[in-house]
Amino acid sequence: MIVGSIKEDLKSEKRVSITPETAKNIINLGLKVIIENDYATHIGIADKDYEIVGVEIKNSPKEVINNCNLLTKVNCPSDDEIKDLKDKTILIGMLNPSKNQNKINNIIKKNINTFSLELLPRISRAQSMDVLSSQSNLAGYRSVVDSIYEFEKAVPMMMTAAGTVPAAKVLVIGAGVAGLQAIATAKRLGAIVSATDVRAASKEQVESLGGKFLTVDKSENLETEGGYAKEVSEDFKKKQAEMMKDALKKNDIVICTALIPGKPAPRILSEELVKLMKPGSIVYDLAVEQGGNSAFSEVGKINVVNGIKVIGVNNLMNRLPKTASSLYAKNLFSFIRNLFSKEKKNFNINLEDEIIEKTLIKETKKWK
Repeated sequence: MIVGSIKEDLKSEKRVSITPETAKNIINLGLKVIIENDYATHIGIADKDYEIVGVEIKNSPKEVINNCNLLTKVNCPSDDEIKDLKDKTILIGMLNPSKNQNKINNIIKKNINTFSLELLPRISRAQSMDVLSSQSNLAGYRSVVDSIYEFEKAVPMMMTAAGTVPAAKVLVIGAGVAGLQAIATAKRLGAIVSATDVRAASKEQVESLGGKFLTVDKSENLETEGGYAKEVSEDFKKKQAEMMKDALKKNDIVICTALIPGKPAPRILSEELVKLMKPGSIVYDLAVEQGGNSAFSEVGKINVVNGIKVIGVNNLMNRLPKTASSLYAKNLFSFIRNLFSKEKKNFNINLEDEIIEKTLIKETKKWK
């Protein structure tokens, strides 16, 4: 059985889904690995690094697609790549079915076994495959680094002969994986950090990292059984806005990370709230590609409003693609290992396995 991988469209995506390390691990399962030439040279990994561990290099993406039983991707294939997919191929990636509905339907019509890793269940056995967590961790870290670059002031408190430089104050909205990493990174860099989340369980996590937890008085716990945030009521939104007014006046940098699975990102910062911040402040909207938590945020732009920079980055992982690729490839290898049967020497699509059942897109339908 052959596992293949091709480059993404490098204009929008620099990550790769197989590294030399994970290629070696896949080969050790008893599988063969093929990739197209110059597969990862753009992130400093030469073809020879793959050949050393036993990977075969092909001359074109079409040659890889035509010769593999399982194709790994970062994002959904292009229309041309979909045309080249052969019957009963297995496709694995972060396919974003709600955004790529037509492509996904075309793939399934070709009798392709299609797995989208964003759909993994939140169970302990799936933790090593959790692509959303691994990439969100990096996003939380990078959001702080980028914000500090744009802030144009020192972050830690400094005591000098010329006087004392006060520590910057950072507010993190949303204390999921990205938010918690943003808190930890900002604290390590010397900032005074506070955070808010609608889930009551977040309080202990925020405080364990040295952050101050902000919440709406007498608010209910808005957490799903799967541990994600629920949508909030209009009454809660009003109370949240009042809490934010005071917080925004005091903070220098705001990192927005709040998301609701399968739905647009909640709008938390209105135009009025953003304008309460001091000139020179930063709003970094990690949720911008899902609609944004903040007014004035746009994908791929830095908008300046009353001296406040509102930052919306397009595919943040392109700013650290080598590390992001390393983690993603490890997640993907764990998934392949779970899918492959060494005894049968074949891929086993066992729908009694919750991981397989949840991630396999079984039929064409309207994705929401």
